[in-house]
Amino acid sequence: MSEWLEEANLSQVQQMFASGALTAEELVFQYLDQVASRPDLRAVCEVNPDAPAIAAALDRARREGRVRGPLHGIPVLLKDNIDTADHLHTSAGSLAIAEHVARRDSQVAAQLRRAGAVILGKASMTEWANFMTEGMPSGYSSRVGQVRNAYGPFDPGGSSAGSGVAVSANLTMLAIGTETSGSILNPASQNAVVGVKPTIGLVSRAGIVPIAHSQDTAGPMARSVADAATLLWAIAGRDRRDPATWSGQTLAAPQFDPAALRGVRIGVPRKGFLEDLPPAELAIFERALDALRSAGATVVDPAEIPTAQAQWTFDVLVHEFKSDLNAYLRTVRPELGIRTMRDLIAFNDRHRRQMLRYGQSLLLAAEATSGTLTEPDYLRARRNDLRWSRAEGIDATLARDNLAALAFPSSYGADIAARAGYPSVCVPGGYTEEGEPVGLTLTGTAYSEARLLELAYAFEQHTAARRPPAAAR
Repeated sequence: MSEWLEEANLSQVQQMFASGALTAEELVFQYLDQVASRPDLRAVCEVNPDAPAIAAALDRARREGRVRGPLHGIPVLLKDNIDTADHLHTSAGSLAIAEHVARRDSQVAAQLRRAGAVILGKASMTEWANFMTEGMPSGYSSRVGQVRNAYGPFDPGGSSAGSGVAVSANLTMLAIGTETSGSILNPASQNAVVGVKPTIGLVSRAGIVPIAHSQDTAGPMARSVADAATLLWAIAGRDRRDPATWSGQTLAAPQFDPAALRGVRIGVPRKGFLEDLPPAELAIFERALDALRSAGATVVDPAEIPTAQAQWTFDVLVHEFKSDLNAYLRTVRPELGIRTMRDLIAFNDRHRRQMLRYGQSLLLAAEATSGTLTEPDYLRARRNDLRWSRAEGIDATLARDNLAALAFPSSYGADIAARAGYPSVCVPGGYTEEGEPVGLTLTGTAYSEARLLELAYAFEQHTAARRPPAAAR
């Protein structure tokens, strides 16, 4: 890739497009060359054969004065659980449905196309978004093998590992990941990129291979906060196929100001979150808190969440997984033979050497439920999740200490925010002595994305923590 395109952001590329110094078709080929040059990372499972032609058509539209916006001509990778009605497959990392081609775009893909983005291909992921079994390494799948972290022998983050690695290693300009609990925030942290886990209902879930509708969402991954914000606003919006998007909630675009942290109160929950944090990561987190203070923020430390150590369970995910996945698998072509979770389990059993390297304990646990979402254990767990995570959890803490946001290292606060359906933004925070990236995550109440992005932008400008993999060695 040309040196002047390494680490390029949307604004810079759009200026080059406007001046004629670069075309979308040239940019697509640059990124395809990058993907081809790094097969060792296994971050991209498939490239879009139509990407150059789509880019050329968008170049013609630009010459005719028809520019759709800041994503016009910009390459974007989609995680391999997001439907695209083209030549690309949607496999959720599994050989069981490796030949599945969606009949229609997900809403995310459709909105990206309307915004002028070029879908570059599919990013690798942890198989079934890391809800197939316990003990599967982040970034592993039967379809691709093990995704590698470009910074060294570190965890690539899961389950949107390929999205995070590809953005960080400059294999794409932007990517879409998905999160149920930590699957955007964790790879963002591990790969020194920006990841946004939106409020449930901001981005449509239609056409995305699910784990649990209560917590699933797609979200952007980028090398800068401003680029992540642009991508988020492109994919957000109402979708008739997803009732969670029908709230009518509108969001103002963030107003980016390097001084946005001045006078802002940010809380640090410790009990229930930081006890298992490795010392090297804790040191980076403490330095990030110092950076918040030096940028003018008031850091309330500790700002404990009253329910942090409540008797949480995973009953919601286990119960919703069966009904939600069965509904999705009904869209898979019958000739593939995978139309239910039971079919999937049977396929895995028939191909144990390829499919069951780490087992399928979570698939078996989900299949053992009724799948009706009327079981008392499920209903009790869902009510507890909402109460403990929202009114008695995040919202109670924000109100008690008059906080704009909560700060966590990496994805250590992802679980409670995921249960609440609340947004988080992860931004590069620093590196251990060995060179492993560590992110700072800011979490807020429902639909507080604009505020969180403004705070993350100010932190980003104050610290300039991101370094590309080669420069961090």
